[in-house]
Amino acid sequence: MAIGRFQVMAILQAARAYVLGMPIETAKSFGLNRAIFYAAAKKGFKIKKGVQPPREVYIAKRPIEKTYLQQIQESFKIDHIGDEYAYAVELKGVKYYMIGNEVQTPEDFEKQIESRFGEKFEEAWKEAVEICKAYDKGVLLSQRYFFETIYKPRRDELAKKWSEIYSK
Repeated sequence: MAIGRFQVMAILQAARAYVLGMPIETAKSFGLNRAIFYAAAKKGFKIKKGVQPPREVYIAKRPIEKTYLQQIQESFKIDHIGDEYAYAVELKGVKYYMIGNEVQTPEDFEKQIESRFGEKFEEAWKEAVEICKAYDKGVLLSQRYFFETIYKPRRDELAKKWSEIYSK
């Protein structure tokens, strides 16, 4: 299966969050969340003002149990990495990011991103972390600088390289 810009964005965003100190579970949630966000932004979407916690929440496309729903509604907040903002919730002591009424979990990341690499995901992950480590913290904390300096110049190169090397 080919590796595309969506997967490149998700891995680089997750690596960015990880390098900035997020635990791996939260970093993967953030990476997938930002990839979904940018894909939606590219297609055009409307942002609603005064967003409230969702009444129904889905994890892996399945409604969640009511006990978790209350925990999610109580922990629903706007979180940020540098100047980039996203909705976040806490579930069993772990921060996850969400868009609409869907929580992005490490399992979703594995299904949508890691699975494309087969057994060689760790090699791509290490490369993405090294790429992010090579930049000043200020670049990583800036949504624009991250996009323009890290992602955009190498998105097609990494998609091609990772497709050829890792998706066999």
